[in-house]
Amino acid sequence: MELKFTPYRIQCTHPFGIARSTHQYYDVIYVYLSQDGIIGRGEAAPSKRYGEYPDAILKTLSQFPSIPSFVLPEDGDGWFCNQSNGIKALESALSMAWLDWWTQKQNMSLCEYFSADKSKQLATSFTIAIGEESLIPEKIVEAEPYSILKVKLGMSETEDKRSIELIRAETDKLIRVDANEGWDLETGLKMSHWLAEKNIEFIEQPFKADQLENTAILKAESPLPIIADENSMVSDDLEKIAHAFHGINIKLMKCGSLYEAKKMIDLARKLDLEIMLGCMVESSVGITAASHLSPLVDYADLDGNLLINNDPYLGLSIQEGNIQIPAGNGLGLSLVSQDENLS
Repeated sequence: MELKFTPYRIQCTHPFGIARSTHQYYDVIYVYLSQDGIIGRGEAAPSKRYGEYPDAILKTLSQFPSIPSFVLPEDGDGWFCNQSNGIKALESALSMAWLDWWTQKQNMSLCEYFSADKSKQLATSFTIAIGEESLIPEKIVEAEPYSILKVKLGMSETEDKRSIELIRAETDKLIRVDANEGWDLETGLKMSHWLAEKNIEFIEQPFKADQLENTAILKAESPLPIIADENSMVSDDLEKIAHAFHGINIKLMKCGSLYEAKKMIDLARKLDLEIMLGCMVESSVGITAASHLSPLVDYADLDGNLLINNDPYLGLSIQEGNIQIPAGNGLGLSLVSQDENLS
């Protein structure tokens, strides 16, 4: 099996702002595994929040060992993850590429492999990031096809209320808010009660990940559900945080592989935690891989590819706000153009 990879810069349609940073673009790395005329594709979208950077991924891939043969797909997935130097985004990319290749080889889709019912179509939220107030009406127009908005908060109480009020002046759609670790306990308590009257579905990651006990206090007093993001990295985290959250956000770039994501789903069910499948700002490679697991969860926030303007791939589609998993074997990807940089 041959490994190839290439860096790619995805450009944001609007500056993408959250509580801790704003980006005009993100650097991702595409990974390709080829054998027997079949190409498996994966995407690494590293996050500085987790200490992961494109250069480290490229260095690891440039020193990659020869790839052995595997009988079982889970053995191959484990081997690829073990070659990733602990970089979860790279683990994720290799897992995607490997299982894309393997399921194509078996003439089956990824969702079939994970026993996910493709006919269950979740609505995805569409993100309104922190940014210039003057752009909010334009963003609301862009979000017209989507029934749910995800609004980035985590600034001051005054700024956050202002953002919600401006959006509410334009639309009464259901909103999910994400504070991206930006609040303290006092702000979280105040905002949870204020937001409860604004047609809000839940609050995601209100406090820094090391403030678990404050989150437990908020969970007990908030009229809205509290969903973990930065606190729910991998399956080993779930039992430790279940007392403080109503649910979790699983992202392939955090957990490291499709198998680990499925393990998190299964464990969350046992712990009676609600499950959202989320993403970074990514292209259709990473978002489509995640979409194959979407029938197994409660909520989807798979809009990363909708926030960029130079996506080189086609995969999942959105119809009337609902996720449509693509037809075909593997991930079901296709190219926007006929050119693919396999250097």
